[in-house]
Amino acid sequence: MTRFLVSDDNENGYRLEDILTAVRADVVKRCGKIVDDHRDEAHHVLENNIRVLSLLSEAIKLAEDSTHVLDKSFGPSSATDGGEPRIGRA
Repeated sequence: MTRFLVSDDNENGYRLEDILTAVRADVVKRCGKIVDDHRDEAHHVLENNIRVLSLLSEAIKLAEDSTHVLDKSFGPSSATDGGEPRIGRA
């Protein structure tokens, strides 16, 4: 069973890109709170967060691409309505 993503056991789950987008928004908010802190540690954390934001953006693009491929090939997902998965097995 998946905890966050849509699956047979979790019909109320989220798409991967939606979770990653929410996490990215949280990191942006966190960055805003430390951007004016000029201590070395704050700069270090901010630089790490900026790198994380870049990686999250790349992951979001990949997840959106996968959704696009599945939508184009098999139509919209019916998993939330109890339908069969578009690829793989239930």
